[in-house]
Amino acid sequence: MIPVAEALDRLFALVAAPGVEVVPLVQAAGRVLAADAVSSREQPPFAASAMDGFAVTAADARPGTMLRVIGESAAGRRFTGAVTAGHAVRIFTGAPVPEGTGMVVLQEDVARAGDSITLGTSLGEGNNIRPAGTDFVCGARLTAPRRLRPAEIALLAAMNTAEVPVFRAPRVAVLATGDELVPPGRQPGPDQIIASNSYGLLAMLRAEGALARLLPIAGDSMESLAQGFALAEGADLLVTIGGASVGDHDLVARAAAAAGFAMDFHKVAMRPGKPLMAGQRRGQILLGLPGNPVSSLVCGTVFLTPLIRAMQGLPAQAMPREGMRLAAALGPNGPREHYLRARITADGVLPMPRQDSSLLSVLADADALIVQAPDDPGASPGEMVQILRI
Repeated sequence: MIPVAEALDRLFALVAAPGVEVVPLVQAAGRVLAADAVSSREQPPFAASAMDGFAVTAADARPGTMLRVIGESAAGRRFTGAVTAGHAVRIFTGAPVPEGTGMVVLQEDVARAGDSITLGTSLGEGNNIRPAGTDFVCGARLTAPRRLRPAEIALLAAMNTAEVPVFRAPRVAVLATGDELVPPGRQPGPDQIIASNSYGLLAMLRAEGALARLLPIAGDSMESLAQGFALAEGADLLVTIGGASVGDHDLVARAAAAAGFAMDFHKVAMRPGKPLMAGQRRGQILLGLPGNPVSSLVCGTVFLTPLIRAMQGLPAQAMPREGMRLAAALGPNGPREHYLRARITADGVLPMPRQDSSLLSVLADADALIVQAPDDPGASPGEMVQILRI
């Protein structure tokens, strides 16, 4: 067995540099930016009003001043003349500030009678003007690599970027194995169960931007597994579920070798999730996950998610951990790193009372994994522990 950190590093070493493609901005959400985006303009491109009100000269911006309104400036339709002392322009939020003005007085601080206004006794602080380039200037960069969230998409649009270079989304094939499995919606036989891990992992992969697909369930035979491996041709990553242990019916490692995979490691010092393996053939990565539902999804969090991110050009690094106080006592740990299902409460993080690796209902109620180091002596309520949010 190898430590979790070493297994993750060895997985990252299998990742090739991802390809790059240019996509329209409307298709870029959730993708990973492959090169810095550089703005060819500034935002706003002119001094703009931050409020609805009246634009006045700096000299006239005094309580009680009476002014004549000589025009209007609206968003998309500016006032084209210059404003001199004794005059004002009605202005709206986002509109260009007229030449000669130095302040926008809020409309609620003004009394108007026809074309005349009188400024109120309190004009507030600031000039209510957004200078040109307040948001960003010409030449500003949105640095890569980064996942393009809605905020980045909006920023790219404001930078007048119509197309963006992004890393190619990895193609992933998910292969569940086992004679005992049938897909959801089918009636299982007396000795069968519903396949669940593959659907959870598919959701995990797609949430991370992968182009993931489910392969037909492979039975516990070398022939069936060979067919599954053949169907995975063309994928950048093949994720197998189950059959990774050392029982008489655990054939995935043998079938992978027969299919041309060179195995890099097999078994990791963690629980749940010990029977985990990885290998590669002709540039295709194999990640073999255990079959127990919680083991499979915990390994998906610890290994699959960081791997998919690295395959999209994001930094090759473990999932972020944070410190949090325990809300209940934590018992001693054995020789493997332990990932305990837990809930975050007002009193701290609370370990779930049942930790069996087959209990999906417990995992569904959890929003964190407590990471307990090998041979940890345990901890009392109030002590700090490391967690992964899930």
